Amino acid sequence: MTKHVAVVTGGTRGIGAAICKRLKNELGYTVIANFGGDEQKAKAFSDECGIPVVKFDVGDYDAVQDAMAKIAGEYGPVDVLVNNAGITRDGTIMKMDREMWEDVIRVNLGGCFNMAKAVFPGMKEGGWGRIVNIGSINGQGGQYGQVNYAAAKSGIHGFTKALAQEGARFGITVNALAPGYIDTDMVAAVPEPVLEKIVAKIPVGRLGHADEIARGVAFLCGEEAGFVTGSTMSINGGQHMY
Repeated sequence: MTKHVAVVTGGTRGIGAAICKRLKNELGYTVIANFGGDEQKAKAFSDECGIPVVKFDVGDYDAVQDAMAKIAGEYGPVDVLVNNAGITRDGTIMKMDREMWEDVIRVNLGGCFNMAKAVFPGMKEGGWGRIVNIGSINGQGGQYGQVNYAAAKSGIHGFTKALAQEGARFGITVNALAPGYIDTDMVAAVPEPVLEKIVAKIPVGRLGHADEIARGVAFLCGEEAGFVTGSTMSINGGQHMY
């Protein structure tokens, strides 16, 4: 069995951490977790699960190229990529400045391009690859006060469909997964009255769990998912159906 090498961006916390553990423990992949911020929490994650961590800014094209070259040199060609890293800079358009807009687009959408650009040639040469981009329910249905985040996540869904067409003949599948509201630190930062209103709109009556997202990602990254490409898997408790 081929030993696949996977990189998960934003992989040391929340949904990303759950994805890393699934890919390692369920699929047996060699997994490297990217992070961009808290070194102490990243080290704690690595110590806990034995997954190596690498710090770089996914929104920085040159930093991505350098980091991915080093990862490939140490662990082998990266043939599984999960673009999970994301940030929020919320505010209505009246209050949102240009920097808030550009930060979110640069990291959330630009990061997908930078990472895919770094691994696609190797996947093409190897004749096999899995790219999974983490979108959002808010990229599908919009959200008040998130024109930047919604635009970036919606862009991810279009990016996925276009790249899937480029990769298909080379054995590279490209899919997206759109989580609903999951019990992560990002959602925990939402004010309690607002969160109560959100949960009230979820038909299953609760927030999702990070591991529920990770299960979907593991399927899309597996050997058996070779006929699934250009798709978006929505895991949102029924909050948004289409």
